[in-house]
Amino acid sequence: MNRRRNMMLVLILAILALASFFSLASGTYRIPAERLFEIIRGNGTIPENDVFFGMRLPRLILGLAVGGALSLAGVLLQAIFRNPLVEPYTIGISGGASFAVCLAVSLGLVGALGPFSVYLAGFVGAGAVMLILYSLNSRGRIRNISTLLLSGIMAGFVFSSLIILVLAFSKAEDAHGILFWLMGALDHSNLKLSLSALGISLLCLCSAFVFFSELDALLLGEEQAAHLGIDVPRAQFRFFLLAAILTTVAVSLSGIIGFVGLAIPIVARRIMGNSHRHLLPGAFLAGAAFLSLCDLVARTLISPRELPVGVITGLVGGSMFIWTLLNAGGRKNV
Repeated sequence: MNRRRNMMLVLILAILALASFFSLASGTYRIPAERLFEIIRGNGTIPENDVFFGMRLPRLILGLAVGGALSLAGVLLQAIFRNPLVEPYTIGISGGASFAVCLAVSLGLVGALGPFSVYLAGFVGAGAVMLILYSLNSRGRIRNISTLLLSGIMAGFVFSSLIILVLAFSKAEDAHGILFWLMGALDHSNLKLSLSALGISLLCLCSAFVFFSELDALLLGEEQAAHLGIDVPRAQFRFFLLAAILTTVAVSLSGIIGFVGLAIPIVARRIMGNSHRHLLPGAFLAGAAFLSLCDLVARTLISPRELPVGVITGLVGGSMFIWTLLNAGGRKNV
């Protein structure tokens, strides 16, 4: 069994490496393979350096960070709720980020404060929802994890209505920009921001990995986990906070990219097993590889035009999810 898991992990790493290579080389401005190594060594021309370091590399790193973050958040949430239908966007955080971005664009803050105001608004909106949920939990207003999930779902509905309200009062050009952001994109060009997102994602992965045995215990049910000596409420909210941080980073930087946190954890669980010792790194790498491949397709399918990457993840991830459910025989629990 361990040999099979190791083989699958090597396969995922190989797919990730190929996706990274083609992402750096492919596009409207094609860079030959031999030139990639020259650019990395510092021997590239000015146009090559501008494309590679100014566009392709930040975009690739952001795709790895967001894909890994959403997939990891999905694994954590599905373990907490013991339900494969739970994903990062069902806890209300994406709704808060989306509403904040829509409001910032509609009020003209993007033009006044620059493009980084979009990421800042998304981070503030998502972070505000996370802090509200944490405050309610710490004060005892949220009595169990199911109430927390329902609160997130209801918050998502409220924010969806507010977004429609903002769109109704926005200018046509602002509404177009808002809709494109809501479909998900990785087209910003800031290397430091991308590296920061990847660093936060990896830090959350390490934090979750330290407590992988608690995740395994939670899959057995709350009573069984308590009998094993697990402080269930504390463990549940620890993993919820990690999932919330991961979702906040992903949504604030890339918009709404659906099905990565839903489909990839399910597929990863089927090929890596239920042990989170193997599942956590496997799902993170699989999510990173999947989003990188989807972004490559989004950039090159109708080049020089570009599709929102959320469209590709929705088509591919949704198909994967339906196929997995059909083959799983309609099971509801992880």
